[in-house]
Amino acid sequence: MKSLILLLTAGLVHAAPLSDLDTELRKSWPDNRTINIVFHGHSVPSGYFVAPEVRPFDSYPHLFHRDLATRYPDAVINVITTSIGGEHSIQGAARFQQDVFKHKPDLIFIDYALNDRSQNAAQVETAWRSMITAAKNAGVPLVLCTPTGDTREDLSDPANRLRVLADMIRRLAAEEEVLLADVSAAWVAELQSGTPQADLHSTPNHPNAAGHRVAADAIFAAFVAATQDNP
Repeated sequence: MKSLILLLTAGLVHAAPLSDLDTELRKSWPDNRTINIVFHGHSVPSGYFVAPEVRPFDSYPHLFHRDLATRYPDAVINVITTSIGGEHSIQGAARFQQDVFKHKPDLIFIDYALNDRSQNAAQVETAWRSMITAAKNAGVPLVLCTPTGDTREDLSDPANRLRVLADMIRRLAAEEEVLLADVSAAWVAELQSGTPQADLHSTPNHPNAAGHRVAADAIFAAFVAATQDNP
């Protein structure tokens, strides 16, 4: 699987914005500490496959956790989901301060675009910006995730509503100088490599295990890139 198009924002390419976190993750006992990573969003990071079935151990936050454990074998890592099935970013922003920061996160991921399609575009952008601002004010690095696919949508079409939201997330990452995991680009690349879209889905808007693996690979590659100095 695996042609990935993964981006860091232009304002961060000469720094390694997660280099301090990388240093912490490489420490061994007794000098290490528990690292908390929070995934905030809707049903996909929550692990819903065919609702109401939840398969958290096949979801991309857990797969990412496994990838981190392989990369950092001496690290103690908590991957925490504060996501809620059916929620959009306006609702998620309203509880962001209370539900995310109580876990004392070292890193936050946000994934809401699938459910933002039904909401007012201006309010959606305001909600994303408010979460970005809250993370910045708390000094916690943040990664914005473009969405996984939907069998009813064409992410390669610039006019498609889900693609428009993916482009908004890319723009916000650039404007706000935060990190981006371009899951949508990886999704499109996977389809263009010949994988049928149905092979990545358990329902039209929920990935199956293979789809979650595409997302996890994109997110992990973005994370690794952000821990390394760039020329």
